[in-house]
Amino acid sequence: MSRILRVAWPVMLDTLGVLVFAVLMALNVDVRIATLAGLVVALAVVGREIVHRRRVAVLQWISLASVVVSSIATWVTSDPRFVMAKPSILFLVIGVVMLRGGWMNRYVPPAIAPRVQPEMTFFGYAWAVLMLVSAALNAGVAIWHPASWPAFIAIYPAVSKGVLFCVQYGVVKAALRQRPATDADADAGAAPDSQAAL
Repeated sequence: MSRILRVAWPVMLDTLGVLVFAVLMALNVDVRIATLAGLVVALAVVGREIVHRRRVAVLQWISLASVVVSSIATWVTSDPRFVMAKPSILFLVIGVVMLRGGWMNRYVPPAIAPRVQPEMTFFGYAWAVLMLVSAALNAGVAIWHPASWPAFIAIYPAVSKGVLFCVQYGVVKAALRQRPATDADADAGAAPDSQAAL
């Protein structure tokens, strides 16, 4: 299980501000407190990358932007419908960004990337589709079943993404077993058992 968490950590870190906001909202924490906590975490994640002179990932910028925009809109309007619609907007924006080919390569060690490129490309688009479907489902629940929305937002996003992550992890591991490391991989500096990185 620790291997799965090690693989999931970069994605979780990239979206940590949004995750903190969503968890606090699901726990019925005051919108202003949840928004402020998400904003502080998103700023800390981006700030950490800047301080370490690393390129800030697209998902980190999206997380920060969505928390900033939602913070302003929530404080100005105090409208709960905005809070309900926000995940749809966020899922839509992230889904569109994920339609860019090759975005998942950042999350694979360079030594094994060529061996799993078709799977990573496929799952990059699968994640985009999941986000776009999530946007539509969230809007539908928020509009037609607002009383069910807190339960939906507390369960569906985490479960759907967890299932897709586990499926992707299994498929990529299987692909690595079917395509063992070559001498060229060893010459390029790959560990003899580079699938251990996943």
